[in-house]
Amino acid sequence: MEKEWELFLAPYEQAVGEMKVKLRGIRKQFREQNKHTPIEFVTGRVKPVDSILTKATLRNISVDRLEEEMQDIAGLRIMCQFVEDIRQVVDIIRNRKDLQIIQERDYITNKKESGYRSYHLVIEYPVQLITGEKKILAEIQIRTLAMNFWATIEHSLNYKYQGAFPEEMKERLQRAAEAAYQLDEEMSTIREEIQEAQHLFSHGRGKSKDDYYQRFSDKQVELDKE
Repeated sequence: MEKEWELFLAPYEQAVGEMKVKLRGIRKQFREQNKHTPIEFVTGRVKPVDSILTKATLRNISVDRLEEEMQDIAGLRIMCQFVEDIRQVVDIIRNRKDLQIIQERDYITNKKESGYRSYHLVIEYPVQLITGEKKILAEIQIRTLAMNFWATIEHSLNYKYQGAFPEEMKERLQRAAEAAYQLDEEMSTIREEIQEAQHLFSHGRGKSKDDYYQRFSDKQVELDKE
């Protein structure tokens, strides 16, 4: 049975790996052209077997229908600095020829009741196997760093309370979600100044070119290569 799951999940692992390389390649191209990159960083994962089975039970999905009905076995997350970056990333993905968007869910304009905000894309991605091409479903979540911070905390608390949040906790989480969004909104108002400062800082072109700034810039280059 374990071997069967390995075979089943292998194309999803391949898809996540390929997509991470491609999305990081987009980030690299922006940086090589000395442009602001809308992609801060990218993560990805394949849902563990126990999580797949739990969700299948909750959603009443039979095991032989997983490929067609479970959209997030392969999942990628793109982090952005600004809300405006999210729109740009969505447009970039829409224009790609190596995948097809099946569904879009805008939880930024239409936030969830909990306060959750993010932009979700369900895509169909072709994986090339030795047996031929196999198209699989994958989910891409695109959010700001502030949105991600809130979502990570909410996810941990949801695990603790199994979705049954005490009313006070629910209200505090909603207030925190609004505070995170207000932070994003405020940062957007000074986005151009922030981007200019980051450009000067990372390229060592500001008025101060002391050793500290140079060491910091070198360290950033090392991290980008990892």
